[in-house]
Amino acid sequence: MNGDAALLLLADSRLPAGGHAHSGGVEEAVRRGAVTGAGDLARFLRGRLATAGLVTAALAAAACELAAAHDPGAPPPGDTADTVSLWRRLDAEADARTASPAQREAARLQGRLLLRTARRMWPSAALDTLARAVPEGPHHPVALGAAAASAGCAPRQAALAAAYTSVTGPATAAVRLLGLDPVTVHRLLADLATALDDTARAACASLDDAIPEDDEPEECGHQGHQTRLHQGHQPERHPAGHAPAHAAGHVAEHAAGHPVEHAAWQARWHALPGHSAPALDLLAEGHLTNPMKLFVS
Repeated sequence: MNGDAALLLLADSRLPAGGHAHSGGVEEAVRRGAVTGAGDLARFLRGRLATAGLVTAALAAAACELAAAHDPGAPPPGDTADTVSLWRRLDAEADARTASPAQREAARLQGRLLLRTARRMWPSAALDTLARAVPEGPHHPVALGAAAASAGCAPRQAALAAAYTSVTGPATAAVRLLGLDPVTVHRLLADLATALDDTARAACASLDDAIPEDDEPEECGHQGHQTRLHQGHQPERHPAGHAPAHAAGHVAEHAAGHPVEHAAWQARWHALPGHSAPALDLLAEGHLTNPMKLFVS
């Protein structure tokens, strides 16, 4: 499937993956009086995109790269403990960036539902492996990135889908909660178009900034540049915390019989952003104990 078409399907709010049940923190913000109208909502969405949106976009891009490393012509790499371990490690990276237990529970619920839907829409060894690796349900951006790769998307597209859904869910919820004019709310989303593109680029930069410019894969690891992390290298950390280019290499086809190099993958994930959003964490915990609510989270 063409990646652009698949991107539209992944970002569609009608995708039967439970996204309509999550308000992204807006319901509790409305209950507390922090969001009362379009102006408040605009600030909320920009703040969410700059924090949680960037983190989820980067995780989705990383998951898309890992899923794209499955070579359909080789024996299923999902049968190796090595690849299962890598999926668990990436999911743990998402867990470590989610401070609120309520947020973690919501992210896993969304991820579990999305993974179930994606396995029916775009069956792949990568999705099967992820399901085995994280049976309790992977974090939503990890499931989103794996689904994007299975649908034919590049990591940049996975990052854009994650950034987009990080603001469209709360925006749609606000229309229902406050009775806002849908056109006004969509104007707020239109105003975020440049910021969404910038977020997707920044998400990919967190993976690619250790790669020399002349070797950098087009579109953050585009399908035509799926290279394998160099085998046998133990990457060193440079002072900025990123892996040097000769060790990180590129992400690519998984060669049959050769385990994925853990140290190289982990070096590539070392620079994933962890921008915190304490207000969202507090809102999530408050929402969990609220007996009267329209949304799961």
